[in-house]
Amino acid sequence: MNPQTVRKPYAQIPTTDGLVSPGRRPAIFVTGAASGIGRACAELFAQRGWFVGLYDINADGVAAIAASLGQGNATYGVLDVSDADAWQQALADFWTQSGQRLDVLINNAGILSAGSFAAVPLAKHYAMLDVNIQGVVAGCHCAFNYLQRTPGAHVINMASATAIYGQPDLATYSATKFAVRGLTEALDLEWSKFDIRVSAIWPSFVRTAMADGFEQMPSAKSLGIRLTPADVASTVWACVTEKRLVHKTHWTVGLQAGLLSLATRLAPSALSRWVVRHIAR
Repeated sequence: MNPQTVRKPYAQIPTTDGLVSPGRRPAIFVTGAASGIGRACAELFAQRGWFVGLYDINADGVAAIAASLGQGNATYGVLDVSDADAWQQALADFWTQSGQRLDVLINNAGILSAGSFAAVPLAKHYAMLDVNIQGVVAGCHCAFNYLQRTPGAHVINMASATAIYGQPDLATYSATKFAVRGLTEALDLEWSKFDIRVSAIWPSFVRTAMADGFEQMPSAKSLGIRLTPADVASTVWACVTEKRLVHKTHWTVGLQAGLLSLATRLAPSALSRWVVRHIAR
């Protein structure tokens, strides 16, 4: 199959009790699913008939969300995404619960420490590297065999508009999202021969717990915190299901991220640098 072809969602075949049997409906594995963007994605896909796996370090959070989605519609577990052994265990359990399919993996889990680079403790810089980069690498690596065994599988990596140009006061976070961008581009090419698509989602500032206190950050003041988790989830849904004649690896969320992405592609680098500096003042 041409890797540039976007596939239709699998047919949803109801059972006698009104549910759709695992194994007969598409299945999605979401990290960082206890809140924010991860939760919004899990709930949206569940509402549209998918079997959902909710994974997070917050055990009570994913358990409560799974219960709210209804019996037979979800499974959940504790997952530290920087731990490869934990990934192996979570994926093996999900594979069994989903009827042996992994249609979509969403590498959403991430952490952020904002502030001037020197003022952020080194341990927090390292923690962002562990979760935001190591976690995505581990997820892709551990999930590969399951993805390869599911026709038309798709990996969604949660990047950020900070992967468009390095952001002051978010230096290491921005660097981790550049890494996610590069990994996504490379794997989308490398895995196309296995009928696996790999895409990145690029939102600007989103109203989640991660953004608490951002109102005082210059770039957030300039741009505002305009997006909701539901906005990002809608883009993820479009990325997974939308038919496109031209293959698209990166998906921006919101007008601001789209315009900034376009500007940095078209404008000279000196102008892009000036724009970002102006926003971050």
